[in-house]
Amino acid sequence: MSDHVYSVTEVVGSSSQSIDDAIRNAVRTASGSLRQLEWFEVNQIRGHIENGDVGHFQVMLKLGFRYEGPGTS
Repeated sequence: MSDHVYSVTEVVGSSSQSIDDAIRNAVRTASGSLRQLEWFEVNQIRGHIENGDVGHFQVMLKLGFRYEGPGTS
């Protein structure tokens, strides 16, 4: 395994369907702007209540992406 350098950014994904969809929405959207995304970590789960039921899920993620450049593979 080669040595790598990573940066970490935080994003919040949301979905009216599920926590899984909120995570996937965040990763899918971020991958359109960030290259070399390699991992995620869920830091926080919260939601919005509407009429006594779950109306929306929000998931805060840390995303790790690898730097490109000399000495990286």
